[in-house]
Amino acid sequence: MGFLQPVFWVVILLGIMILIHELGHFWAALAVRVKVETFSIGFGPRLFGFKRGETDFRVSAIPFGGYVRMLGEQPGQSVVLQASELDRQRDSSEDAPPDPRAFYAKPRWQRAIVILAGPLMNVLLAIAIVAGLYMYAFPKEIESADPVITSLMRGSAAAQAGLEPGDKIVQIGDKRDPNWQDVVTVESLNANRPVPVVVDRRGQTLSYSIIPKMDPKEGVGVAGWNGEEDLRVGQVLKGSPAEAAGLRPGDLLLSVNDKPIVSPVVLQQAVIHSAGSPVQIKLMRGNQIQTVSAIPTPTKDPNLPWHIGIAFTQFVRLPLVPALQESLKFNAQNATMIFKVLGSILQHRVSPKALSGPIGIAQMSSEAAQEGPFSFLLLMAVVSLNLAIFNLLPIPILDGGTLLLLIIEMLLQREVSLQVKETVLKLGFVFLMVIVVFVIYNDISRIVSHG
Repeated sequence: MGFLQPVFWVVILLGIMILIHELGHFWAALAVRVKVETFSIGFGPRLFGFKRGETDFRVSAIPFGGYVRMLGEQPGQSVVLQASELDRQRDSSEDAPPDPRAFYAKPRWQRAIVILAGPLMNVLLAIAIVAGLYMYAFPKEIESADPVITSLMRGSAAAQAGLEPGDKIVQIGDKRDPNWQDVVTVESLNANRPVPVVVDRRGQTLSYSIIPKMDPKEGVGVAGWNGEEDLRVGQVLKGSPAEAAGLRPGDLLLSVNDKPIVSPVVLQQAVIHSAGSPVQIKLMRGNQIQTVSAIPTPTKDPNLPWHIGIAFTQFVRLPLVPALQESLKFNAQNATMIFKVLGSILQHRVSPKALSGPIGIAQMSSEAAQEGPFSFLLLMAVVSLNLAIFNLLPIPILDGGTLLLLIIEMLLQREVSLQVKETVLKLGFVFLMVIVVFVIYNDISRIVSHG
């Protein structure tokens, strides 16, 4: 069961995204009057399906993929091979005009629409999922405070550069007034490269240059600094002990029963061990420090028998238009991060070891499913956007490679020869297989290294 569960969830996750992707190609092909012979989820032998009109809709044996076969195309072949097949047909009969419903007979701009429709549908899926989550209830963490270094790893890049505990990072790279997430992002994407850092040390502004070291396991840069987690109240349940004690959203929690709250677990354990006795919580509200007393109440959850009724996230419900705006912002940030990671890999600032393959996605899918529908849907949105961008990379056999070939033909004002198309396609297939083998190796290595 431990093996089957991740497989089940990754099939669900990828199956939905593949379905949406292929529907994009399918609908676009019909829109420009291209005959679609087969619509398949999966590759290999046909398991079951049905025929509607001229199209055979099927589920095939190998679930990790899918295809839309248009007129003149062999199963699993790319659009480039559709053109190749029709080239052969035309070469064999100079006088016979190409079938007007064949993909290759269409103007290049219409072929480009069919190619782009698949990735576009994955982008729209990501936008729709996140917008729907915002309309239902999207948990957002309270904005974190300034990143203050609390400790440094001995021999780390930050320690060698001269930074000290208590330094507040006010700029890292080009990012001014960063939060901890900004700091982690910049250091992760700049392994073995100098990164300018400006800190505030007891009112004095100091500038440093650090060179994050490459983490051999994760393949990202690590500066070696640590900071306390900024635990702010995100939500206070109505009628809860926290509300009765006077806790409010935005309060910064400092300690519970004189024990520093360095993580949510510290507060949770203190509440559970209280068994209903009052807990003293020190907090900061604005510039004021105060202490409140909350009396935990019992719950029906055996894993959390006592609670005070707070969450470290606040749930946001938005109407359609604001939800779409937030979704566009969320996905734009994710897309930007994807391109930054790819750029950092090409510049050797991030190791290719940071890439995940199907095994890694299966693990993430299973973990997200266990956390609940929200986490699973959010992961689906993120992976769908990744899939769209990956498909648009200029690699032959992918949508981006096929589109690049069309653009080249437009610039040349002539067709690229059949021999060149087939050679490029074969090289692209080999390159893609190398990537697949590499990311699977990464997944296995990561599992082994983490025990």
